[in-house]
Amino acid sequence: MTLALARPRRLDLDTFARVVCLHPDVVRRLVALDLLDAWIDVTGTVWLPADQVARVGRIQRLRAGFALNYAGVALVMDLLDRIAELEEATRGR
Repeated sequence: MTLALARPRRLDLDTFARVVCLHPDVVRRLVALDLLDAWIDVTGTVWLPADQVARVGRIQRLRAGFALNYAGVALVMDLLDRIAELEEATRGR
């Protein structure tokens, strides 16, 4: 019998903040600015999908590399996502 280690599909706010080395308030701000996806369960716990860890890395690289504010980061990320969609649609033809 082989046991595989599975990564969690979601992380609570504090765990997510520790993983990405940010203060939980910064993570809350990124969620409020719609830069990160999150949801709140019935107990009031904030949950973030594990795939958002990579998104935080992208946000940090854009802020550091281009000295963008969060509004600029949101715009650039939207454009990059749209470009990726168009490239994928083009490859699918």
